[in-house]
Amino acid sequence: MHTRRISCVAHVGQLTIGGDNPIRIQSMATVDTNDTEGCVAQAKRIIDAGGELVRFTTQGTREAENMKNISARLKADGYTQPLVADVHFTAHTADIAAQYCEKVRINPGNYVDPGRTFKHLEYTDEEYQEELKKIEAKLIPFIHICKEHHTAVRIGVNHGSLSDRIMSRYGDTPEGIVESCMEFLRIFRREQFDDVVISIKASNTVVMVTTVRLLVKTMDKEDMHYPLHLGVTEAGEGEDGRIKSAVGIGALLTEGIGDTIRVSLSEEPECEIPVARQLVDMIPECTRLREEAEASIKDDTITLAVEAPDYETLQLKAAMAVGALLIDKKATKLVITSPSSFSSSTSLTSLSDAILQAARIKFTKTEYISCPGCGRTLYNLQETIARIKAATSHLVGLKIGIMGCIVNGPGEMADADYGYVGAGRGKISLYKQKVCVEKNIPEEEAVDKLLELINNDRLSND
Repeated sequence: MHTRRISCVAHVGQLTIGGDNPIRIQSMATVDTNDTEGCVAQAKRIIDAGGELVRFTTQGTREAENMKNISARLKADGYTQPLVADVHFTAHTADIAAQYCEKVRINPGNYVDPGRTFKHLEYTDEEYQEELKKIEAKLIPFIHICKEHHTAVRIGVNHGSLSDRIMSRYGDTPEGIVESCMEFLRIFRREQFDDVVISIKASNTVVMVTTVRLLVKTMDKEDMHYPLHLGVTEAGEGEDGRIKSAVGIGALLTEGIGDTIRVSLSEEPECEIPVARQLVDMIPECTRLREEAEASIKDDTITLAVEAPDYETLQLKAAMAVGALLIDKKATKLVITSPSSFSSSTSLTSLSDAILQAARIKFTKTEYISCPGCGRTLYNLQETIARIKAATSHLVGLKIGIMGCIVNGPGEMADADYGYVGAGRGKISLYKQKVCVEKNIPEEEAVDKLLELINNDRLSND
């Protein structure tokens, strides 16, 4: 029997998230937020596909101000779904966006704290409290603006953008990710502001699921029950992106956790909506399949029998049903069976391997950590991913991060072997783990430079 976690509600424009309301589905625009026509057209496609919220990056005041024009154009055309401004680096931008959008997302990792240097910092307890006071000084005026304009807030923590302050005290741990969120959430509660949604995202499904579970327990201990937004960030595209999302998001949905979701694919944003809808619609069946799969475990192997009308549904259903079991290491082997005419033994074995890789258990092919893109993306993301995949897909076990900009770049690629990151318009920086090894390469040369870096390292290690 599926039981959904009980949360309070957040009012986002005319939409209510949490409580007994349906799980809301959303996506994010990928065009420049200064391009009003492009943003309106893309938002319409997202909404027409079934999206209930549309998010836009507002990296500066100009983009935040233009949200007024985007909102007006959409409403004039009869599109009243809430718009969300995505703010990362400047608190002032959030103050402006809150006047024009139904919801503002702020990232605790870089809302007040200085840019990440990945250096260890030492704080006394008194110094640490002084840093928290700086957050409060920036956050309270923002909260007052949100109250005045009836604007909701999403506190969105990304594993890849934890501040040096949090990393230095807690390390790269679920506890640190949760505390980064709770520092902000406690201020909102003291200010009696309740239209808040929380998200904790990671490209690593194990980190994402483990941390969201810990967040729920931590909030419960402090008598907080805010609605939760779920997503596996930088999931990728195609089969891999869908399976990774189904493993991470699906694991939590089958546990009753989640009030709104986004499937982050490196594709056109409207392509995310039907995948998210399927995950939500499959919750009851996948919860049942999860229980049956757990009962089937023998000799460290899950045996899962799945029926589906098409292969993509089969992929999503299988990944969602066993995601939590694999993340929790209830078993490390998976056998999928299906009577479907479109699934051969070879395709089912391949699917099992893909799910095991998404759950970080067994790596049988190259791992790509690629962002979905947004208005901050500084190059043609989809074409670049295709080129890099074509040249590296034979490198089993290699992890490559492909990131549109620096916001989550080095951090989200922490466990990647190599990173390809937008550094400026038409410029790319290359990374080995978190270390930048070459900066500001012209975009037309960057893929070849990445392949040269990989090949040189492989030759030197042979």
